[in-house]
Amino acid sequence: MANPGNPLTPVQTAKAKTDDDRRPPAGAMAGPGRTLALLTALFLLWGFCSGLGDILNRHFQDTLHLSQAQAGLVQSANYIAYFLMALPAGWLARKFGYPGGILTGLGLLAGGSLWFIPATRIGTYGAYLAGVFIIASGMTVLETIANPYATLLGAREGGAARLNLAQTFNGLGRMLGPMVGGRFIFSGGGPGDPGSRLYIPYLGAGLAAAGLMAVFARARLPDPRAGEAARGAAAGRGRKPLWRRHHFTLGVAAQFCYLAAQTGVFSCFVNYALENDPGTTARQAATRLGVVGFGWFLLGRVGGGAVLRRAPAHGVLAVCAAISAGLMAVVTGGGRAGGMALCGAFFFMSVMFPTLFALGIRGLGEHTKAGSALMVMAMVGGALAPLGMGRIADVYTVRAAFAVPLAGFVFIALYGAAWPALAARDRAE
Repeated sequence: MANPGNPLTPVQTAKAKTDDDRRPPAGAMAGPGRTLALLTALFLLWGFCSGLGDILNRHFQDTLHLSQAQAGLVQSANYIAYFLMALPAGWLARKFGYPGGILTGLGLLAGGSLWFIPATRIGTYGAYLAGVFIIASGMTVLETIANPYATLLGAREGGAARLNLAQTFNGLGRMLGPMVGGRFIFSGGGPGDPGSRLYIPYLGAGLAAAGLMAVFARARLPDPRAGEAARGAAAGRGRKPLWRRHHFTLGVAAQFCYLAAQTGVFSCFVNYALENDPGTTARQAATRLGVVGFGWFLLGRVGGGAVLRRAPAHGVLAVCAAISAGLMAVVTGGGRAGGMALCGAFFFMSVMFPTLFALGIRGLGEHTKAGSALMVMAMVGGALAPLGMGRIADVYTVRAAFAVPLAGFVFIALYGAAWPALAARDRAE
């Protein structure tokens, strides 16, 4: 017989008790602010690992005597992992939730980083590429899970600004990667063993990843899986197929173009500096990439976060992409102006990835994780650009290769300008 003071039926009462058993103790759950702070540490670490990868291709040209196109396989291995691992990462998020997926990504990141210790002794290109692939697999899981997680930790309209804040620390990591890595990667142990110190920055990254795993394992983080489905259903968009969301499908294409452009700019920076300024050494170019290039990138993230709190995200995206396209046109001309334009482009590129990601998955509701996985799969554009740009550089010049990112930025500018109409059309259908 039901308790008269209890308005629930016996079945509802039993379910409520079961749900209570699954909840963490009161006060144990981390709030959105603390969770976002932990995510920023995560973004910092994988930004550092990405920054290390941006200078590896020049190192392999020098030590393994590869062409620019062959060395481009470093970035290709990185982004092929993004393509292959994005859907499994989405499955992990659905199966184990955001916190469980983050632990998996950190485990892969730690394992891939520590693999560089035996890889340095093996000394073959394949061994190094295996390490790059494992690290990239971990970063894929983190990208697929941490990016939408950051957008869901508060009001939907502030998603782009929150993700941009977290990605600011990713930019800081990408600035530190070439600066720290260049000191070891371009200063080997001796003439007969130029790559003997390559493992040192990766050892530090592996230990940091293991430490973060311990922190995340102890923290009780909120998992907004129910909330994201409820928001999508309340808006009437929860069951609409992804392929019919025009702001999403074109957002995937724009993300593909952005990663092609970004990776091309990052990976060809050192070679452009060496060609454009013959007195520059590889180590000086790597330092310039870290201090000047990623310094501007970091400032752009900080400034972009402030702008995104006051201006519509699609407008910011369109303007920054249009300016970046103009700067790439200057870069193809070479000279002092080309070098300055290349560094300046880092500032305007910085807000594009988080803004594109947030705009693409906005309003997907129960499809958020699947949409996030497909947005990450689009990062395979970063696998193709270094190969194509390396081939153009081998046949013509490095500066001519920057026509590839120029074309990508033009498409992104058009997407940003068209986004309000695309989103309105999706809401109307």
